[in-house]
Amino acid sequence: MLRSTVLLLALFGIASPLSAQVSGGAARTPVDPLSLPRPVMTALKIQGGINIDGRLDDAAWARATPTSETWIQITPEPGMPASESTVVRILYDDDKLYIGAVMHDSNVGALSVPGLEQDFDTPNSDIFGFALDTYHDKQNGFVFAVNPAGAMFDAQAFDDQRSITTAWEGITEVRTTITDSSWVAEIAIPFATLRFNPTQGPQTWGLNFSRRLRRKNEDSMWAAVPLQFRVYKFSMAGTLEGLRDLPAGRNLWVKPYVLGDWITGPAVVEEGSEGAVGLDLKWGVTPKLTLDLTANTDFSQVEVDAEQVNLTRFSLFFPEKRDFFLENEGTFAFEDVSVRNFRTGSSNRKFRLFHSRRIGLSPSREPLPILAGARMTGRIGEQWEVGLINMQTRSVLGPEDGASFDAENFSVARVKRHLSGGSNIGAMFVNRQSTGLSGRPAEFNRAYGIDGNFNVLPTLVVSAYAARTDESTPSGDDKNVAMVQAAWRSAVFNSSFLFKHVGDGFNPGTGFIDRTAVRRYYGTVGFHPKVRKSGILEINPYFDVDAYTTLNGSLETRTLTPGVQVSLMNGGSLSMDYADHYEQLFATTSIAGASLAAGEYRWRAPSMNLMTAGNKALSGRVSFSKGDFYDGERTSVSFQGLYRPNEHFSLRLSAQHNDLKLGGTDFTADLFSGQLRYAKDTRTFLMGFVQYNEATEEMVTNVRFNLIHAPLSDLFLVFTERRSLADGVTTPVLERGITLKFTKLFAF
Repeated sequence: MLRSTVLLLALFGIASPLSAQVSGGAARTPVDPLSLPRPVMTALKIQGGINIDGRLDDAAWARATPTSETWIQITPEPGMPASESTVVRILYDDDKLYIGAVMHDSNVGALSVPGLEQDFDTPNSDIFGFALDTYHDKQNGFVFAVNPAGAMFDAQAFDDQRSITTAWEGITEVRTTITDSSWVAEIAIPFATLRFNPTQGPQTWGLNFSRRLRRKNEDSMWAAVPLQFRVYKFSMAGTLEGLRDLPAGRNLWVKPYVLGDWITGPAVVEEGSEGAVGLDLKWGVTPKLTLDLTANTDFSQVEVDAEQVNLTRFSLFFPEKRDFFLENEGTFAFEDVSVRNFRTGSSNRKFRLFHSRRIGLSPSREPLPILAGARMTGRIGEQWEVGLINMQTRSVLGPEDGASFDAENFSVARVKRHLSGGSNIGAMFVNRQSTGLSGRPAEFNRAYGIDGNFNVLPTLVVSAYAARTDESTPSGDDKNVAMVQAAWRSAVFNSSFLFKHVGDGFNPGTGFIDRTAVRRYYGTVGFHPKVRKSGILEINPYFDVDAYTTLNGSLETRTLTPGVQVSLMNGGSLSMDYADHYEQLFATTSIAGASLAAGEYRWRAPSMNLMTAGNKALSGRVSFSKGDFYDGERTSVSFQGLYRPNEHFSLRLSAQHNDLKLGGTDFTADLFSGQLRYAKDTRTFLMGFVQYNEATEEMVTNVRFNLIHAPLSDLFLVFTERRSLADGVTTPVLERGITLKFTKLFAF
């Protein structure tokens, strides 16, 4: 491993950063994206609307002003002109914004289309994308992307690219066509889908376009930005002008549902069959504030969690998947910040002051009934962003003693002050209060804190927070957490530093923290020169130091990791590292079910990860690690293979094998899963997901049919089963259920 790293470092020494390219004997010099003026586009107002058919043959398109600027590559040759031209026009009428784009292509037969579902696999697809900063605050906005088959990706972006919420869905109409020399996208977005400040005079929005040419692994933009940023880097966007007299509609969406379900099994909190009705309502209270209400909330259509194997002594993080909580999630982000393309060693999977997954789910991840809830998000003035949540769950009395859950109330208040350059400061308060079963004392858990994220330079970001928790039954004396980190990334150099303090009594009852009673020190230094030779795009050798001490300064965990990441021109990658571990256990501890005595443990282990290009019909990822592990050994192999012959069908197979010698015992911990997806078109989908966890000897099956019968209106048929495969089990089916759910959106 070390010899491989030295070899790659030697290659780095002879592969200097690109300052000029030679093509056809002529030198080409890349431009600095920030030296280019931000482009401006003017929308043309029309009467009578547009026929959305993906052809751009309406007369109004010929009158619209097209983009004329040369699009600039972000990758693989930053600063160079895009290899294929893209032309965009924008129209609008009293109800909708229209975007027409022609993506010229010298080889349309090689277009990559990985799927027809909403929020498809954009990294492995040809796409036309655009971002709209509708308040022109250079902070937040909407992101859209279309593939050549007409599938739409939509999302909300926050804090000038720091976070994005892909669960957001808006009403849109999209049609695409493919010609001999291009593919064409025609898109209509009702103004009711967007949030903006209607005025009688003209207004200006932030705007940027992007194009992905997957077979060349090429990304280009209309308003070019440095490599580390995306199309929703609003502080560097262009502008859209010409919008006048936009409608100040009621912005009222009402979405009722009706369902029938049947569920049984000894692991179920509430057995039986029943019918239910519920309601979600969205109201634009002001042009900048949106109120969401939910009653008798149901999330039965949400995909089940992916099983995980825990080979640590800390809690695992499971992400939120429920749409109501994911929309506007970025407003409530108070967490360890991971900044795209900056190597920080930080992740929101390590800490979140508010993690909505704690609402309406039991500790074993079973759904608990939500009675009602409300959420208010948006802006007050130009610089203040606010978010309020109040949710009420119902009491549950399970089939066995001890399986009951109190009704609880959850309240969250969030405020952020946006500063220039994409920076912000904020504060948050979270309260969890039991309101339920008689005979039990009321319990509460509260968390509050302040945070800040600062874009000091385009190459330097700084983040910090401080928070505290209080609860009815304190778990320790020090109830505080604090963190500060700084990360730098230039054209060829990257480094970062992080310090974090977590008290022994810090316990965010509606959040997540991976470990407490520690101080963490993290630092990294690395290089990432562009090579563009022999199929290699970039080489990134690095060295990480990660250490945890107890609150009195004793070393508890230390990892030294030299490694290298190699990015390939076709989109694949190879990474290798060699980790040197130190761990001190202060008491007998269980790791993967094995008991380890208190004491010091040292071990070293290399690992390797290979990922092939994802735009091929057959692609995959293989990871391998072998070495010492505490007082024994560990061999881990994981595989993920994807067969995707066309946009309609995909089959993903995954396997993880862990062979362990630990605590004097030899055992294995394996996971297997298979996922099949079929899309008849962009409205009709069938998904099957089967998982087997050897550690628990359980198989989980989830089959879901989804018909989008109208915009944002669905019919779901869902089958779920959890089955024990252990020997001697008298009731193998632990849980089995069928749900039929119908929703319909009414927009006013």
